[in-house]
Amino acid sequence: MKWKVLAASLMLALATTAQAAASADQVQTFTLNNGMKFIVLESHGIPNATMYTFWKVGSRNETPGITGLSHFFEHMMFNGSKKFGPKMFDRTMEAAGGSNNAFTSSDVTVYQDWFPAAALETIFTLESDRVANLTIDPKMVESERGVVLSERSTNLENSNLMALYIDVNSAAFTAHTYALPVIGHESDIKAWTQADLEHYFRTYYAPNNAVVVIVGDVKTGEVKKLATKYFGGIPKRALPPPVRTVEPPQVGERRVFIAKESATSVNLSVAYKIPAADSPDHYALQVLQGVLTDGKTSRLYKALVDQQLATTVGADSLEGFDPGLLYLSAVAAANVKAAQLEHALLAEVDKLVKDGVSDEELQKVKNQKLVNLYREQETINGKALQLGNYEVFYGGYKKLYDAPAAYRKLTTADIQAVAAKYLKKSQRTVGVLAAKED
Repeated sequence: MKWKVLAASLMLALATTAQAAASADQVQTFTLNNGMKFIVLESHGIPNATMYTFWKVGSRNETPGITGLSHFFEHMMFNGSKKFGPKMFDRTMEAAGGSNNAFTSSDVTVYQDWFPAAALETIFTLESDRVANLTIDPKMVESERGVVLSERSTNLENSNLMALYIDVNSAAFTAHTYALPVIGHESDIKAWTQADLEHYFRTYYAPNNAVVVIVGDVKTGEVKKLATKYFGGIPKRALPPPVRTVEPPQVGERRVFIAKESATSVNLSVAYKIPAADSPDHYALQVLQGVLTDGKTSRLYKALVDQQLATTVGADSLEGFDPGLLYLSAVAAANVKAAQLEHALLAEVDKLVKDGVSDEELQKVKNQKLVNLYREQETINGKALQLGNYEVFYGGYKKLYDAPAAYRKLTTADIQAVAAKYLKKSQRTVGVLAAKED
């Protein structure tokens, strides 16, 4: 009875949120002569808009000696251009009623703007000027270099899972640049040269290496007019060199141990090799991840948290342009040893591989995925992020509107198949962080 009530509630939520979802034919696109692509979705519910600019550059494009440059430009892009001096980007946007943020990953650097629709031309002025005329001032470089070094030190000191994540990646990938930390190595950050910075910016911040998504109370014709006016004159350049390195097959389990005296609990991360984001197995892997860690009825929550072996469990994935990782993580409860926690987690993984999932379990997670998919589409911000992600990673923005059907058609056999295919001992890297070895 409880399951039926839950299922009914989820289906009602699906019906409600689905009404907010746009369709592929409502999305319009155009590409400037310089190769810069724009995706526009008019949404006139509120007088606001959002603009996401996806630059196809992340730590996977770096090499030893210049690690961290992608993330560094996330900082530098707010620190001066021809028309707007240091800090003026934020001040000008805030004066127009807007705000912004940015993030860098292994594959992309994304700049986010939120603003009243009436400020659209101001946003185009700001964004185009820093692309065409970024100031890489040596004094500002040194200032931001110190900020990034401090950020790196603070993140690694304050987040045990972040420290573990970085070392697990470096062990899991022996050839591919996914092994590099997004924030960079300390020695590289200290050693970047002015020539390094200028070359990197010229190489990757070319208009034909970007996708811009605009959603909100705008007209596509006006967006195209402004895009042509402000971005159209920026010269097209040769596309950046491709990442040629292919990670060789992993043929055995790898292990990492980090001794951290300040650690009060064991932190565990188990990372399995998975395919690139555009793999046909994407949706089944998403559901598999949900079965293991989404909510208090998930496999690992019941096996670890309910049994007082862990205080938290979680999962994440590095799904990018190239094959990545599925991470399963847990923080041990008091007095629980690393070996005990690892044994319990892997036992649940092995059980899922052997016995699969039930129909009810599968339906619950499928419903959760669909609710989350539609819920994100209730906001202009969620729509912009989804459209950009699907355009860049999953084979085109139109694939977003195929996602509900892709989730619905999954069977229990599909989930067990991907579990057996990817959750193998030979394909995993196990990381443990603790005050001392057990």
